Amino acid sequence: MEKAINRQQVLLQHLNPSASSFSSHQNNSALSVRSVYYSHLNLSASACLAGDSTAYQRTNVYGDDVVIVAAYRTALCKSKRGGFKDTYPDDLLAPVLRAVIEKTNLNPSEVGDIVVGTVLAPGSQRASECRMAASMLASLVYINIIDVFLWFCILSLSCWLIVSTSYGDAETVPVRTVNRQCSSGLQAVADVAAAIKAGFYEIGIGAGLESMTTNPMAWEGSVNPRVKQMEQAQNCLLPMGVTSENVAYRFGVTRQEQDQAAVESHRKAAAATASGKFKDEIVPVATKMLIQRLCDEKPVTISVDDGIRANTSVSDLGKLKPVFKKNGTTTAGNSSQVSDGAGAVLLMKRSVAMRKGLPILGVFRTFAAVGVDPAIMGVGPAVAIPAAVKSAGLELDDVDLFEINEAFASQFVYCQKKLELDPQKINVNGGAMAIGHPLGATGARCVATLLHEMKRRGKDCRFGVVSMHRNGAAAAVFEGVVIVLMSCAMPEKLKLTASYLRMPDRIP
Repeated sequence: MEKAINRQQVLLQHLNPSASSFSSHQNNSALSVRSVYYSHLNLSASACLAGDSTAYQRTNVYGDDVVIVAAYRTALCKSKRGGFKDTYPDDLLAPVLRAVIEKTNLNPSEVGDIVVGTVLAPGSQRASECRMAASMLASLVYINIIDVFLWFCILSLSCWLIVSTSYGDAETVPVRTVNRQCSSGLQAVADVAAAIKAGFYEIGIGAGLESMTTNPMAWEGSVNPRVKQMEQAQNCLLPMGVTSENVAYRFGVTRQEQDQAAVESHRKAAAATASGKFKDEIVPVATKMLIQRLCDEKPVTISVDDGIRANTSVSDLGKLKPVFKKNGTTTAGNSSQVSDGAGAVLLMKRSVAMRKGLPILGVFRTFAAVGVDPAIMGVGPAVAIPAAVKSAGLELDDVDLFEINEAFASQFVYCQKKLELDPQKINVNGGAMAIGHPLGATGARCVATLLHEMKRRGKDCRFGVVSMHRNGAAAAVFEGVVIVLMSCAMPEKLKLTASYLRMPDRIP
């Protein structure tokens, strides 16, 4: 109960610049509290009083913590028009699951659980699709070996015997789904980290999947009539674009600021694509596209995000009309793209990674999930990020890189200003306005993008944060790869120095 009260105080502080103001109102009527709650915001960071969960934390002293050894994603493609418009959801997830297994030479039977974040599909159907994707691990390898067989008959037979032994137990790996809306992919990673820390298993995969072509956003069935009696409950049904307009209006985020943020997102994503940065994280997917005019299908391999517009300009975006509100500021150009895609993150105990000689991308430090008013759900990262950073024993200035989901430019600009973050640290390779936002997959995508960028930057990048929102918000802190070369009996000062050492790509 105390932590819940603390979280409410944090939320109120984010919407009211002074803690004393909250104290003076907390004993007044509900109407008075709401007047404070919706008061105009002074954009400055406030201390986060939110509680935390020890299940997601890494101890301060170096130990057998939870590490990430592989993180991959598919390219993200425009819903209904892009490269994956004719791809089954399980065919999106299977390649990234296969990648984290193959690239680490892991036996699937060693995986304790696969947790898949997903949002739109009916729960039982998506759970079955994820199960089918995991079961494809064996068949996908078999197909590859048959290809080799055409050229190297005897060698192929030997390889098939080895691979069938290694991958034949894929059906024994459990799979489940999790839905925390746009934070689902990140929640999947956090769930696996918590389970490893709790000792349930030593190796797990946190993944994300969404085919917004297959499962468009829609409400099924009737709405409980009691909802009409409660404004907060009604706000849960607001279109996301309306909540974006609410954020822009209440907190003074201008159309110019939003369009400029969108241009920057596309510029950075285009630069990252041109320089080949995304090749480190994207798994090419062999699929097909239906050509309606020819009543035929064309085999294709998708390996590049297809929503990035390198030549986008503020003047071009300024010509677009608002979508959700007359005289509003949220347009198709300064909102995230509706996309299809998947991602997977392989986590394990550090001792297991060291024993297997696997490269380590990063360390899972902490995770925090918070609730905010659904009418302005986009402000969530401004609450979740301080909570996660505090739980890690850090300050915001200690964080070197941020991946903050760009569902809408209004909330992205708000969060950046609210937390007073350095723009040079945020979404350095672009964000969802350019790359895309397949709801359940975005968390896993952001983790992959963050960790590969941290690896490229080496010792100059120690801490990174991933955060997104919707029905609340979530954030996680990751630490750059470290290796301790001395015994636990060494002085604390030397241990601290050692913690900054970067681990080589592969341990001998």
